[in-house]
Amino acid sequence: MSRENITIKDIARELGISPSTVSRALKDHPDISQATRDAVNELAERWNYRPNPIALSLKSGSSKTIGVIIPDVVHFFFSTVISGIEDAVYQRDYNMILCQSNEMWEHEVKNIKTLLSSRVDGILASVAKTTTDFGHYRSITDKDIPLVFFDRAAEEIDTDSVVIDDETGAYRAVNHLLRMGKKRIVHLAGPPRLAIARNRLNGYLKAMKEYRITPQDDYIVKCDDIESAERIIPELLKQTPGPDAFFAVNDLTAAQTLMIVKRHGLRIPQDIAIVGFTNSQIATLTDPGLTSVDQKGFEMGQMAARLLIDRIENRHGPVQKKIITSDLVIRGSSSSK
Repeated sequence: MSRENITIKDIARELGISPSTVSRALKDHPDISQATRDAVNELAERWNYRPNPIALSLKSGSSKTIGVIIPDVVHFFFSTVISGIEDAVYQRDYNMILCQSNEMWEHEVKNIKTLLSSRVDGILASVAKTTTDFGHYRSITDKDIPLVFFDRAAEEIDTDSVVIDDETGAYRAVNHLLRMGKKRIVHLAGPPRLAIARNRLNGYLKAMKEYRITPQDDYIVKCDDIESAERIIPELLKQTPGPDAFFAVNDLTAAQTLMIVKRHGLRIPQDIAIVGFTNSQIATLTDPGLTSVDQKGFEMGQMAARLLIDRIENRHGPVQKKIITSDLVIRGSSSSK
């Protein structure tokens, strides 16, 4: 017989015993004789028997598996979040299925269908940039399956979430630039549909207002990737007077901006200072090093996974909105001290 997809019934048939006896023997049940347990385990090992997780979940009502949806698996921040999730998940004896939306709504919808068909006990998700319709997330909560957002939450869905203090982190970053004597600070912003982008913009505006500075209209610009930076930054540098600082919504954009500024023969931070948001590995690789708001991805992943598993194991209690405190890590891109 084929040794693929071996079931308990196959082992029972071979040994001439009932499937329930095989099941109890595999669980080392004391009611089953040692000889029978040894025979069952020896055959299961020889035939490479593995329990069917979907069948087990149907029987127990729990798969001990969570689903995770991230926008971009190669992004440093999300890779650290994944590490934090794994750490928490394995401590609680759960498994995880990882999906990537590639910042696309269509992929996100497929991810959720895949996870639901895999009978996961709950889902962790960070919303894609292009998502404006949240019906697929609502379908999760409608099925009474626990859902926890991390980093990018859909405010339209009343469920648990774990985020960084985006507004306060941005405020600290811009306040630092202002204390360094910078006044013409450009904010390279994210998509306004994302709460994190709006909150970081609010932090920028709050700091500028405290210094009684009203930004020029073109000092708040949608620019959150390398391609946008290559198109937008050179145009801003042509202005007279030009910007004396940039606060970017993420480190990748900030690092690219730093390279463009240097390419134009300007000194960093003397002529133009630059601050990012994430505190990723790239922040330590630029020259000079990039000042950045530490987004604490590992801690966020741990907290989100623990919150989800707690919700899976105890459905009661109010919705929790957890906020992690960020830190500003100052490097040479904003301070020559």
